Amino acid sequence: MINSNMAPNITSSPTGVLFEGENIEDQPVEINKEKEIYKRRIVWRNVAIFSGLHIGAIYGVYLALTSAKLLTTLFAFILYQCSGIGITAGAHRLWAHRSYKAKWQLRLILIIFNTIAFQDAAIDWARDHRVHHKYSETDADPHNAKRGFFFSHVGWLLLRKHPEVKQKGKGIDMSDLKSDPIIAFQKKYYFLLMPMMCFVLPSLIPMYFWNETFLNAYFIPVVFRYVFTLNMTWLVNSAAHLFGNKPYDKYINPSENKGVAMMALGEGWHNYHHVFPWDYKTSELGNYRFNITTAFIDFFAKIGWAYDLKSVAKDMVKARVLKSGDGTHDVWGWGDKDQTQEEKQQAIVTYTSSTKDQ
Repeated sequence: MINSNMAPNITSSPTGVLFEGENIEDQPVEINKEKEIYKRRIVWRNVAIFSGLHIGAIYGVYLALTSAKLLTTLFAFILYQCSGIGITAGAHRLWAHRSYKAKWQLRLILIIFNTIAFQDAAIDWARDHRVHHKYSETDADPHNAKRGFFFSHVGWLLLRKHPEVKQKGKGIDMSDLKSDPIIAFQKKYYFLLMPMMCFVLPSLIPMYFWNETFLNAYFIPVVFRYVFTLNMTWLVNSAAHLFGNKPYDKYINPSENKGVAMMALGEGWHNYHHVFPWDYKTSELGNYRFNITTAFIDFFAKIGWAYDLKSVAKDMVKARVLKSGDGTHDVWGWGDKDQTQEEKQQAIVTYTSSTKDQ
C-alpha cells in the first residue's frame, strides 16, 4: 500500500498528470472543441428521384432507337451541348474560378444554358466548387473521392452533407457573384425559370415544330438528356479524381483522364486543373480536340464578349512538372487570398478590356 505522504504529488492536467516540480504553465493546453458528430443519413427522397430519372433515361434510349424522329435525338444532343457549356464555361470556368471575364451578353447566354442544365443555381454550384478546391479530398469536400467512386459520383447527393462541408462553405467569399445582377436574377427566380427551361420548353419544342409524340419529346430531349449531362458532370468528380496519370502533381487525387475530357467537353484534364485552377483552358493542350469549352470561350473572345482570359506560362508549367508539388497549394480561382503574387504576375491575360463589366 502506498502512503499518500510518500507518493509523488500528482495532479490532473489537460494532458494527463502533473508530477511534483512541474507547473501548470509547463503543460501544453488543449482546447477541446466539440465537433458535430457525422452520422451517415440517406436522403430517401433523392434516392427515389434519381432512381426514377435513370429508369426514365433508359426508357428514353429505347424510344430513341425504336420510335423517335431523328430530329428529336439531334435536338437532345444540341441541348446536351448547350447545358454542358452552361456548366463548364459558365458555372465552372467563369463563375467558380473567374478564369476569364464576360460581357453581359455572354453571361446571359451562359445563365440560360446553366438553367437548362438544372444543377442548382450558378452561385450555389460555384460555392460548392470553390469549397471542393480549397478542401479537396477532405471531409469538407462535398464529393470527397476518398470515400469511393460511388460517393464522389452520385452518392454525395443521396446523403446529408458532412457538417464540415457546411462549415467551410460559410467561409468562402462569394461577394463577386452576389454583385452580378444576372446571377442574382437566376438565384431569385430559379424555381420558376428552371422547370420552364429544363423540362417544359424542351418537351414542347419537338411536339410543336415537328409533331413529335409527347413520350418521345419528354423522355429523350428532357429526361435522357438531363440524366446524361448529370453523369458527364459527375464523372469529373469521380473518374477524374481516381483514374489517370498525374504529370503536374503526383501527390493529389485529381488525374488527367482523356475519356472524361471527351465526354465532359474538356473538363477531364483534372490534375492540371487542380494545380492551376485559374487557367481558362483547364488544360495545357493547344488544340480543341477534347476541349470544346475552350473553343467556345475563344470564339467569344474573338468577338469581344469574353476577355481577360488567364492561362499559365510554359515556364511555370515546366517548373511545376519538374517539381511535382506537394499538393498544398489549392486555390479556388483568380484572386483567392492564397494565390501567390508570382502566379498573378506570370499569368498570361489575353483580350484585355478597359470596361468594368464582369
